[in-house]
This record gives sequence, C-alpha cells and structure tokens, in this order.
Amino acid sequence: MRRALEAERRGLELEEELTVAGYLLQWLASRREELRPTTFARYRDHVHRDLVPAFGDLRLLDLRARHITAWNRSQLASGRGRTAVHRAGATLSSALSAAARQRLIPDNPARHAVLGRPTAPERLCWSPAQAAAFLRHNRTAYADVWADAFEVLLGTGMRRGEVLGLHWPEVHLQEKVLLVRWNLTAVDNNRLFLGHPKTRASRNWVSLSPRVAQALGRRVEAARAALGPQAPLEGLVFCRLDGSPLRPQQVLVTLRRRAAEIGLPRIGVHDLRHTAATIMISSGVPPAVVSKTLRHSTLSTTVNLYGHLLPHAARDAVRALGRALERADRDHGPTGTAQAA
Repeated sequence: MRRALEAERRGLELEEELTVAGYLLQWLASRREELRPTTFARYRDHVHRDLVPAFGDLRLLDLRARHITAWNRSQLASGRGRTAVHRAGATLSSALSAAARQRLIPDNPARHAVLGRPTAPERLCWSPAQAAAFLRHNRTAYADVWADAFEVLLGTGMRRGEVLGLHWPEVHLQEKVLLVRWNLTAVDNNRLFLGHPKTRASRNWVSLSPRVAQALGRRVEAARAALGPQAPLEGLVFCRLDGSPLRPQQVLVTLRRRAAEIGLPRIGVHDLRHTAATIMISSGVPPAVVSKTLRHSTLSTTVNLYGHLLPHAARDAVRALGRALERADRDHGPTGTAQAA
C-alpha cells in the first residue's frame, strides 16, 4: 500500500513486476516502424547482446546508476573498447528516457552513468597528389565501374551510400548537377536497404566538376551499351552488369586493395569525404561554401570537423582587420577623431 500511495503521489504507473528485459523488448518493438533499419538493427543488437544479459533480471524500478557504472567497469576491464561500451549505454539511456516519459520510473538512472562519448580519432586523409594518383591508377589499370565511383566520391565529397543509391533520373549532366535523394546501406552486413538520406540538408543538389561529369558520362556509355541506345536510362548509376546494386562493403575492399597496389596510406571509405573537404579548405575555399558542398546541416559541423585546417583563414582575417584599422587611422587622424567625438 505504501508503494502504491508513493507511486500515486509521484505520478508513476505502478508496474512492480516489469523487468528490465521485459521493458526493453517492449520498447524495441515500439521503435521498429519509426527507426531506420540500420539504426533498429544496432539497437536490437545492443538490447539482446548487452543489456538484457546484464540487467534483464532486475525489476525496472530497481535499476540504479550503480548497476550501470559497474557494468561499464566490467566491460572495460574485459578489454572492450570505450566506443562499444558507450554505444550500448547510450541505447539503454534512450530506452530509460522513454520509460521516464511514460512515468514507469521516476527518472533515468543511466543519464549520468553512461560513459562519455570517446573523442573521435583524427581522420586520415590523402594529399591532393595521393588522391590524384589513386584516381589515375583506377582509370589506367581498371577503367571500370569502381574507377568512376571513386571519381564521384572524391570529386564531390558524397557519402558512400549516396553514391551507391544514385539513380539516373537524379543525374543532369547538361547542367552538371545531380540530386541526392537515396542512400543505399547494408543491414546486418547482409540485407540491402534503399532509403532516403538521414537529414534534410543531405537531400540536396550537388554540383559536378568536368572530370566528375566525364566519369558519369562513361557510365552513360556503359548503360547505353547494355540497354541499347534508345532505352531510357533508369535504375542505379553504379551497379553490376545485370543492374543489381553494388554492395557497400565491396567499396572498402576495392578501395584498400587498389590503394595498396600503388603504396598509398590505408584509409576508409568515409575518409575519401574528409579528403575532399581537406583539399577544398586547404585550397582556400570558404568554410561556408565547403559546408554547403558537403551538405552539412550547419556550418558549425564543418568548422568542428575541419577547423584545424583553417589557420590560413584566421591569418587572412586578422591581417584584413589590421589593414582596415590602419587605413581608418590614416584617413581619420587626430582631427577626424576629435570631430567624431
């Protein structure tokens, strides 16, 4: 009776026998329709592999921050990486926040117990010479669909899924632009899923340089050869001979194999996007323009990612400020100052 009265006083829905496992499975089922398949798969893995084995037998009302802190320590002591522990804990915190909103628990015990987000490792990027050498090697040694895909990845800064999900109706070669509408991903490293990009900023137009337009032009010629000169161009731009999608994992495999063939540093697929951004910023392109080109949601995202590449911009800014002050000092000496006062 005391527990019931206390729950009533605090506005809680009293479900004393609900376990953490029972709640997490309910929460997971409720999120299936609203989450992207890749996000749902990640949440599902965290719930079944980490959270239910660790906390499932506890009553939801009995789960405390000390339980989560102890689990963090045991995971790290076993040699598990901080990033993996953080992600599993973040999933738990998201679920418990929903439980608090439903008034199943008074507050979220994971709020301050989850490991902080680890500092992202510094991205490796190729120099312009290395990037050009990689593209040249692809063009001269292979001249295939992957060679053209790498031209688009490095020449636009597009994401892997956006390039693999590109369809012909979104490509406008005469205007030298394309529209990013789709994103191809692999769920559980197996099932392919074609969906829309995650953010509204990502669903936007991308300008094409002449060499990127040439790479897409080569794909037009390949498609015409396969479909016939009069057939409408439909379906995926980058695909197998039968029109089926290229697998996302194969992009990484091909990138690393061909880079190793000419002795280039080992990088990941997303590092091609960072390479494109680095080359633009190092070439003096204003950060706002780089941000729009990469389709970041905000300019601060670009600055946070690439601010360390902007010393030349800072030097130019303070030099311009100094010149403006010196010019004003010359034009409005002591007399001008007195008149202004």
